Amino acid sequence: MTETHPPPDRFDRVVVAHRVVQAGIFITLIWKWSYFVAAARVYAHIPLEDSFFPDWLRSVWTVAITYLVTAAAIALNLITASRRLRCVCSWLTLIGTSILCVHQASYNDMTFVTAWWASLWAVWYVHRMQDEDQASLLRRAALLSRLIISVILLGGAAGKWTAEYWSGEVLYDIYFRDRDYWLFNLLRANFEPDLLREIATWYSRQVIVLETVAGLGLWLLPPKWAAAAGVILLTSIALLSNFLLFSVLMSLIGLAAVGFFVEGKTEFRPLSAVETK
Repeated sequence: MTETHPPPDRFDRVVVAHRVVQAGIFITLIWKWSYFVAAARVYAHIPLEDSFFPDWLRSVWTVAITYLVTAAAIALNLITASRRLRCVCSWLTLIGTSILCVHQASYNDMTFVTAWWASLWAVWYVHRMQDEDQASLLRRAALLSRLIISVILLGGAAGKWTAEYWSGEVLYDIYFRDRDYWLFNLLRANFEPDLLREIATWYSRQVIVLETVAGLGLWLLPPKWAAAAGVILLTSIALLSNFLLFSVLMSLIGLAAVGFFVEGKTEFRPLSAVETK
């Protein structure tokens, strides 16, 4: 009697997908390291008093320790082979990003919101890594990641469906007027102000339409198509706007990449007696 084993790469795919998402969250947290350090120093020297937040959610020690513990938990999660430790690290990351999402010093930074969604996905995922059929788990994990990205993109698009964004006024003031960035420096150097203002209008409308279409339809695409579209779209948002946006987008890029690990459905047809002769 022969013992059957699953294909040897299936568990590896599951582990690698997990680590890709963890890497995305880790890069999200450290991308603006110098900014976070400077902001923490300013926050420590010029404390804000807002009765809406309890004392522990105003403390600079809370935000600093939470940030460091969360980053350390993700780093350990990237290298450990222990299922129990993966679960502990994933829960620590979710708790840490939850605190960062509501702390007075960090609640307004979208970096921690996208990291929180990726952390929530990771907690769900690690508890199923060895309890489900691996191919089925990856398909479900990719679908969940697409849904999360679609919801976030749709939320961003909904906030831009205003007259000010559609006319390009907002993005013109933020980026085109005087932002020191390669794309906008190039445009200012080669186009007159009136034409630059018109380019800003169409740039803004393209952003709105792309985010809306992706928000409504990304989750409907096949896993690998959705992964490619998601990675390209999210990367282009940062490359064409501001490199610092990678701190917001790397968690989502990691989630989008899960679709690359979904195995295609292959049917195996046994050879007939004639074919074997």
